[in-house]
Amino acid sequence: MVPTVIRDLALLIARLGIGVVFVAHGWQKVGVNGLAATAAAFDQIGVPLPVLSAWFAALVELLGGIALIIGLAVPVAGALLAVNMLGAYLFVHAGKGLFVDTGGAELVMALGAGSLALAAAGSGRCGLDHLLTPRLRREHGRERRRERVG
Repeated sequence: MVPTVIRDLALLIARLGIGVVFVAHGWQKVGVNGLAATAAAFDQIGVPLPVLSAWFAALVELLGGIALIIGLAVPVAGALLAVNMLGAYLFVHAGKGLFVDTGGAELVMALGAGSLALAAAGSGRCGLDHLLTPRLRREHGRERRRERVG
C-alpha cells in the first residue's frame, strides 16, 4: 500500500497538471476565441446543439479545471470533465487515429482518463475538499492508523 503522504502528493500533482490544461482550454473557448466562435466551430464539425455544447465545454473546462487545481468538489469536477472528454472523443476525434497532429484522440483520452481517476480518488489531503469535509478527514485518519498497524 502506498503511504498516504505519497498518495496525496501524487493526487496534488495530477490535479494541478490536468487542471491547468483544462483551464487553458476553457479560457481559450471563453476569452480567446469567444463562445460565439467556439459554437460556430462546433457547428461546422457537427457537434449537436453547438451553442449549448460550446457553453458546456467552456464552463466545465474552465470551472472544472479551477476546481481540480484547488481541490474543490473533485469527484464532481472529475466526472464532468470525463464526460466532456467523452463528447470530444465521440464528436471530434473518433476515427482520426491516436496522434494529436492528425486530429487524433491522445489528448482527450489522457485528460478523460485522468479526470475519471481523480473523480474516483478525490482530492486527497492537499485540497479544499479535505479541509471542508470532516468525513474525509476522519477517513484519512483511519487510513493512516491502518498503515501504522498493518
